[in-house]
Amino acid sequence: MVPRAEFESYYGRPVIKAPSWAARDIAGYFFLGGLAGAGSVLAAGAHLTGRTTTATAMKVSSLGAIGLSAAALVNDLGRPGRFVNMLRVLKPTSPMSVGSWLLSAYGPAAGGAALCAVTGRLPRAGAAATAGAAVLGPLVATYTAVLAADTAVPAWHGVHRELPYVFAASATAAASGMALAVAPVAENSPARCAAVLAAAAEQTVLRAAETRLGLVAETYRQGRAGALLRGAKALTLLGAGTALFGGRSRTAAAIGGAGLLAGSALTRFGIFAAGVASAEDPRYTVLPQRAAREAREARERAEERQP
Repeated sequence: MVPRAEFESYYGRPVIKAPSWAARDIAGYFFLGGLAGAGSVLAAGAHLTGRTTTATAMKVSSLGAIGLSAAALVNDLGRPGRFVNMLRVLKPTSPMSVGSWLLSAYGPAAGGAALCAVTGRLPRAGAAATAGAAVLGPLVATYTAVLAADTAVPAWHGVHRELPYVFAASATAAASGMALAVAPVAENSPARCAAVLAAAAEQTVLRAAETRLGLVAETYRQGRAGALLRGAKALTLLGAGTALFGGRSRTAAAIGGAGLLAGSALTRFGIFAAGVASAEDPRYTVLPQRAAREAREARERAEERQP
């Protein structure tokens, strides 16, 4: 009989290579892209409901965020030419390829919306650009979750179902925080509602993701990632609570907005750190494989016992 296969690491070394991405660039790219994409959706809502000051502020915010996000990506790539090379083909099965085209389409739309809003010229073109940015915004905010989950990193791939929802909720919290910080108090009621819903959704989905991860969930609770995510939770709940109970106070809106923005940023950096930690520790690759094998063998034995 052939002995049972045992999944072990070679001398305790990592089974997979840890991501070589720089945390400052890529986690920042995740956060800023989410802020831009969700901000465009809020800007479109404000535009449609006549909240012109909020709409203009959020359009400018989204343009600035996507510009910084693209700069962070290019800085990690090393030179701008590498980003341009990704546009030579469109590969639907590649999140990076699709994301590059999304950024290329979303950037001009966000820029046109912001330029028309600030100058007051070409209102129809500005409305079309606002609508285009709002349509692409959710994809820009969440495709980075697919990009991370499509890797072999246990802490990311193991929550491939939940991660896009986490990123969407975190992006909405960030955009709501920006709206609270820059919009007039008289116009921020939708942002306050969005902030509370986003904070609740983010914490609920994160908890569900940790439950499904099993052993790998340790990376979300321990070390640098654990500290970042605990800080993110505290700041997000503080921001949402301040937005909810602060009433019409300008100070409360500013504090709530800052808390939501900081919490969203820490969430992205925490998830990034959890992924690196899970790749560097071979236990998180070996033990889930062993558990999957044992579960498969148990199913096979149960099927053999059936008449």
